[in-house]
Amino acid sequence: MRAVAKGGALGMGTAGIDRTVLLVVPGALFVILLFVYPFLYGLFLSFAPKQGDLLANYTKFFSTPYLSETIATTLWIALPATLINVGVALPIAFRLRRSTSMQRILTGLLVVPITLGTVLVAEGLLTYLGPQGWFSRILMAAGIVETPVHLTHNYWGVLLSLVITGFPFAFLLILSYITGIDPVLAQAAATLGASPAQRFRHVFLPLLAPGLAIAFCLAFVQAFSVFPSAVLLGAPAGPTRVISIAAYQAAFEDYDYSMASAIAMIMGAVQLAIVVVVLAMRGVSYRGPAGGAKG
Repeated sequence: MRAVAKGGALGMGTAGIDRTVLLVVPGALFVILLFVYPFLYGLFLSFAPKQGDLLANYTKFFSTPYLSETIATTLWIALPATLINVGVALPIAFRLRRSTSMQRILTGLLVVPITLGTVLVAEGLLTYLGPQGWFSRILMAAGIVETPVHLTHNYWGVLLSLVITGFPFAFLLILSYITGIDPVLAQAAATLGASPAQRFRHVFLPLLAPGLAIAFCLAFVQAFSVFPSAVLLGAPAGPTRVISIAAYQAAFEDYDYSMASAIAMIMGAVQLAIVVVVLAMRGVSYRGPAGGAKG
């Protein structure tokens, strides 16, 4: 029996068939059904406009300022939010890399905005940051301002919402990268006379470069797809009319699903372009191992 089993295993190996590969099939089907097929269908639909040639939707988008300007508006919101989230998360995560108890406490607190979702966070900000909200009333009672502060239904309301909902995501990602760096490397640099700033710049930062690039890309994609915050806390017909709102209006107000698909494709192309630029900058600024994990 053992000989038969061994012979069968050798036969499968000779034929190039490995049963463990079959474990990939469910995941591959999941990706195809929920990601690849919708993308290909949307791409095909974007080249089937109601009127005009194949590129009519794209021509209309870039020739209409009311539509094309949504790209700059979305970038003007998403990029600062991403820079704030990653820039603030990095020093905090670096400071807490050795404190396990503080990591647990802060992680537990930061999970709350993630579980609440953008809609509930936006509703809370409307109550807290509105002209008659607690924040404005406290400032007026303290004599800091004389008139109500308007932090909602404008750019700042959307930006604050993206920071609140995006910071936990960026912090947890960066914290996982920092805690994975072997502390012996920094200790070795310290014995050679390196200052804390030099250890961060020459030891931690190069090893964090791949992780920071990935965290930035994921945080940017999350911020670029902003929709509920731009509607609830911004001015969807004015300064915060992002590209996702344009796609929604094309699909569910104009019932032009072909145009909505074209806007979605443009939205994905812009995100991909930013991701490629960030990853290319990482490749130019740092060439080396992907990390210095604890061994």
